[in-house]
Amino acid sequence: MLIEFQLNGKPTQVEAPADLTLLDLLRDTLGLTGTKHGCDIGECGACSVLLDGELVNSCMLLAPQVAGRQVITIEGVSGPHNTPNDMQENFIDSGAVQCGFCTPGLILAGEALLSHNPNPTRAEIREAISGNLCRCTGYQQVIDAIEVTAQQRQKQDGKAQVHHG
Repeated sequence: MLIEFQLNGKPTQVEAPADLTLLDLLRDTLGLTGTKHGCDIGECGACSVLLDGELVNSCMLLAPQVAGRQVITIEGVSGPHNTPNDMQENFIDSGAVQCGFCTPGLILAGEALLSHNPNPTRAEIREAISGNLCRCTGYQQVIDAIEVTAQQRQKQDGKAQVHHG
């Protein structure tokens, strides 16, 4: 079936079977491998994407469910000139990037949080990333990176650093 949606800010049309997951569409059909294949049951967050601005597990959605909607993957999050944005830079600077498997989902969880709550507490950050499992960082560095990003964005009057495309 033909699926039409916005992907990382660009109109996208793709033929896909009705029973294909969004995760498999992104990775296998469209070649966007930043979205990781983890548990297949919506528990690990490695497959996280933003759907109409909300954090979702792409392994739990069928590709046709995104028809007419906006999907942002980690490939759609960047700074000017396709460089890392402030959140990504803060993940690097805080040591929140270890093996890298969970990193895209955690960054998207942070972006989703800050889009709705630009000045979260550490407890709110913990809650926002609670659907993302990480075996390497112990989460402290991730919380630090999101907190620093929130503080920096507040100083810049909340100007978003997320560019799509």
